[in-house]
Amino acid sequence: MKKILFILILLVSVNAIAQRGGKREKIKALKVAFITDKLNLTAKESQKFWPIYNAFEEETNAIRHREIRVIRKEIRDDLETMSEADANTLIKRLNAAENKMHKLRIGLSEKLINIIPAKKIIQLKIAEDDFRRKMLDELKKRKREKP
Repeated sequence: MKKILFILILLVSVNAIAQRGGKREKIKALKVAFITDKLNLTAKESQKFWPIYNAFEEETNAIRHREIRVIRKEIRDDLETMSEADANTLIKRLNAAENKMHKLRIGLSEKLINIIPAKKIIQLKIAEDDFRRKMLDELKKRKREKP
């Protein structure tokens, strides 16, 4: 009952945030609620977990937007006219950016292992994947509903 009440309050506040802040904030709030529910963190775990996880999210989002998105745009825009040398450079840049993301993920696990049990770290990965899948399903559903 306590969990249901918490999720209900969070969803109501998410709608208020969404009206003021936009889609990104709404999705972030939904993700926080989803992960909180799936991991069932204690108050002590939560207090230490969220600052670390939020910093991880900020860093990965920065890499995704600053580097990976730019590289993929270059690939989409210039692939037909791109020289082999330029393609090689882009591959190296993309691999380097993805490697940074991978190192951040490893670093997250290493930091969290001292805060939450290993099983909860595994549950976190599952929850992230489930959340991403739910968001993609919702996006597909909305696209189908549009005339």
